Amino acid sequence: MLPSVLKNTIAATTALSIALASTSPAMAIGDKEKGFLQGVAATLLLGAIIKDGNRRAVQPAPQPQPVPQPQPTPVGGGYAVPLYQTPAAVAFNSYSSSQRRAIQQRLAAYGYYRSGIDGAFGMGTYNATLAYARDSGNAAQMQSRAGAFGIYDSLLY
Repeated sequence: MLPSVLKNTIAATTALSIALASTSPAMAIGDKEKGFLQGVAATLLLGAIIKDGNRRAVQPAPQPQPVPQPQPTPVGGGYAVPLYQTPAAVAFNSYSSSQRRAIQQRLAAYGYYRSGIDGAFGMGTYNATLAYARDSGNAAQMQSRAGAFGIYDSLLY
């Protein structure tokens, strides 16, 4: 319920209950008085609704903006895929934070990774993974997400 409507409804109900409680049985209110008090309460409630409606101007819903798509970078005769969209990046980022750090620690232990162990995928992790895959005879696996998972799993398990 709207805050100002709720506040005015409570005020009207309180006023009505005070008015009814202050009358003694000898001075019981009649049907005309009850109708009058109901009219006052309804008027206060309707006034609060109108006032709140005028205060809130109807604004059109914001239009969704199109998501800008990364533009491919021409390399040689074809196009290069951005680093964070490579199968190696997608596979690496699907692991938990502790598993990503473990992969980087294992690459560092083998001498391929020389950056900070932060669990974030960047050029250091990418180059270390490619070098590890090349030296272990699995360079072709880095072309697919399933192959990248295989490389990372071999570092973890």
